[in-house]
Amino acid sequence: MKALLCKAFGPADTLVLEDLPSPEPKKNEVLIEVQAAGVNFPDTLIIEGKYQFKPPFPFAPGGEVAGVVKAVGEKVSHLRAGDRVMALTGWGGFAEEVAVPAYNVLPVPKSMDLTTAAAFGMTYGTSMHALKQRANLQPGETLLVLGASGGVGLAAVEIGKAMGAKVIAAASSAEKLEVARNAGADELINYSEQSLKDEVKKLTGGQGVDVIYDPVGGALFEEAFRSIGWNGRFLVVGFAAGGGIPALPANLPLLKGASLVGVFWGSFAQRQPQDNAANFQQLFAWHAEGKLKPLVSQTFPLERGGEAIDALGQRKAVGKLVVQVRQGA
Repeated sequence: MKALLCKAFGPADTLVLEDLPSPEPKKNEVLIEVQAAGVNFPDTLIIEGKYQFKPPFPFAPGGEVAGVVKAVGEKVSHLRAGDRVMALTGWGGFAEEVAVPAYNVLPVPKSMDLTTAAAFGMTYGTSMHALKQRANLQPGETLLVLGASGGVGLAAVEIGKAMGAKVIAAASSAEKLEVARNAGADELINYSEQSLKDEVKKLTGGQGVDVIYDPVGGALFEEAFRSIGWNGRFLVVGFAAGGGIPALPANLPLLKGASLVGVFWGSFAQRQPQDNAANFQQLFAWHAEGKLKPLVSQTFPLERGGEAIDALGQRKAVGKLVVQVRQGA
């Protein structure tokens, strides 16, 4: 099989396409013929040795895939060869085949094509867990989404609307905000031209927002927190802005009666698989109803997977980027 390999930590243009033996599934694993692989922010980190997991060399990046089951381990009973599935892999997805623990594999509904499925799991899984389990977002509350045109940001906009919230989308350009508007955002803030705090104050009548979804970090972290309302929940989702991990004066949560809440969907999915499965049943239902419309803005062939990672790392992507491992996904 072919795989796009990281053989030493470095930039995306050092990845190489090579032939490897097909993996053998262990007792609790599923072997998947990969049709498409989603590109996510951890892919930009793992190839440079900056992620919390450091696989042994050589390894393929790619934390989520969609494809068809080729074989199952002897202890796997709920899946069989030929099933259309999506899976959380951690790494290894930029390859024609990958072996995945069965608990990380979900059947793909008939209403969803495999390219969409490859773009769905991590972003929508993360945002659903964040807004449901971590924020306990309620109908009628106000949700502020930073980085609202990116993969997880757009998912948060759509899920927030599906949960009955008023959604304020914040991004760095008018073009990105138009994408968020098309996803259902009620209000827009261009934080490259406007004061985030002042605009939130105007849009909420001075009350602040109930929930802030932040996958960006960086310079806006503290300013965003200062726009939170009483009993608000600030979701720490990621640090796509780079430049180090932001800090927050500890008196701000106290004065606001607010919570700073961590979101780690991958660990949640492993620790609470039944809750994660229930989340996806709701997500699949919303997708079938047309409430969730994943935006795949670009696809790349396997040999150009490094370009996809580079585009995401430079924050050039809108919606999701997908590596098309096989044609016809």
